[in-house]
Amino acid sequence: MDAKEKRKKVMARSMRLGHCVCDPRKPCPCPLFKEKNVCTCAGERIPVEKTGKPVRLTSFVRSAGCAGKIGQQDLHRVLGMLPVVKDPRLLVGTATADDAGIFRLTPSVTVVQTVDVFTPNVDEPRLFGRIAACNSLSDVYAMGGTPVTALSVIGFPLDALPHEVMADIISGGMEVLKEAGTILLGGHSINDEEVKFGFAVTGVISASAVVTNAGAKPGDMLVLTKPLGTGIISFANQINKASKESVDAAITSMTTLNRAGSEIMVRHGATACTDVTGFGLLGHLARMAVESGVTAEVWCGELPLLPGVLEYARKGMFSGANERNADYSAERTEFAGDVPDEMKAVLYDAQTSGGLLIAIPAGNVEKVMRDLQAAGVSVAAVIGKISGKSDGRIRVSAKRTGGGKQSTVKLKKETEENMSGKGESKGGCCSHESSGAASGAAAFEEFLGVAMRPGAVDAVTKELITIALGLAVNCHTCSRVHIKKALKMGIGAQELEEAAALAMAFGGCRAMVLWNEMKEELLKK
Repeated sequence: MDAKEKRKKVMARSMRLGHCVCDPRKPCPCPLFKEKNVCTCAGERIPVEKTGKPVRLTSFVRSAGCAGKIGQQDLHRVLGMLPVVKDPRLLVGTATADDAGIFRLTPSVTVVQTVDVFTPNVDEPRLFGRIAACNSLSDVYAMGGTPVTALSVIGFPLDALPHEVMADIISGGMEVLKEAGTILLGGHSINDEEVKFGFAVTGVISASAVVTNAGAKPGDMLVLTKPLGTGIISFANQINKASKESVDAAITSMTTLNRAGSEIMVRHGATACTDVTGFGLLGHLARMAVESGVTAEVWCGELPLLPGVLEYARKGMFSGANERNADYSAERTEFAGDVPDEMKAVLYDAQTSGGLLIAIPAGNVEKVMRDLQAAGVSVAAVIGKISGKSDGRIRVSAKRTGGGKQSTVKLKKETEENMSGKGESKGGCCSHESSGAASGAAAFEEFLGVAMRPGAVDAVTKELITIALGLAVNCHTCSRVHIKKALKMGIGAQELEEAAALAMAFGGCRAMVLWNEMKEELLKK
């Protein structure tokens, strides 16, 4: 049957019924046929206009990324209407609203399973596929598992977009699956008005090493492995208000696997974990607090943020997902008076392919942070702590509570004042030891802590730089302290020798004499 005859036959059937056979909500002939002379029921497709401009996937959706999820409050209401599944082989099910389910298949094989599908939050098809894959795999990583197989799930408007776009989306996802060592077995597709994509993922996990959202303990520290703000940036980009810097940073974050963070948290005895996605940081933390029966503290000054996020939030550039997320978590959250509204928006922001939120025993935090930095997770930060037992509460303050490190926002201001001459004495490398003003000393001590904190430069490299500087300026105290610290970190004699050589290149004989003294005192014991 030729195309013309096929169209005639299909449309005749639709007109006899009084409804389009592809979409009974519409008459026949439908508005599309009248406008474009195309009958999609007969297999015809709208010609793709050669505009020279790339397809903008976000123009085909209402809510971008995980902002399109059903809110926690509505979701838990629905789940409460369902029967409880009880089976001794089910280790983690829907009862605790965790990131994935865990099932003991045999005495020696335990599997972890999840599914995650969402709408595009970027315009480029292959990039969207990569983000979707990272997001889907993250649920397995959050439980401490290793993903092994996946099934793709895609909704696609075949009448509006060319086949190549769908192929690019799936190809992008397959690239990330390959990076994760995960095999695509097949999938499912549906002709949908909106683009949606994701994966059902199956992984394996050691039953004795499962990390759930229900094990956080008082005294644990909270570590976040990725910056916040992907939802705000995605919304700002959807309305053409986001800068290239913000979008690029968000893309880098969303296309980074959480594999390293997962492996490190398991190695160092994490008590609880969840990945931060559609329910925002407070939504996911609230669930952890409830299931663990604890109170969690969050220090806004320590949160890693994507560039531009606070400014966008200040201008109201965040989606309706914020209100839905607040419906669930706000009633469990107490905000200090100095937490600004734009920071609250960031805390409620629906993340796509966000980081792992890990509860780790305080004694292991330094090792976790060191290993995360070494693995390239450079923005990971300690953002709070578990302060006690409760029915599941959150306290949010602008800076660290109970002493310790102050807000990085305040620190930046004080440091800038000192450097401009408005603050206390600046002095040399050891001026903090003799400063006459307590506030200036505290600020400088704080500055040193931030300067030494691993970031784009890892902890080992920073320690070697510090040793070279201490020797070059002939500071006996600094050199002794940092060489001792380097030895405890496992930095070898050859690495120290090379740092000392750099010091001698700039500091001359004095640096060489001091290095020889340090070697005699510390390395030959």
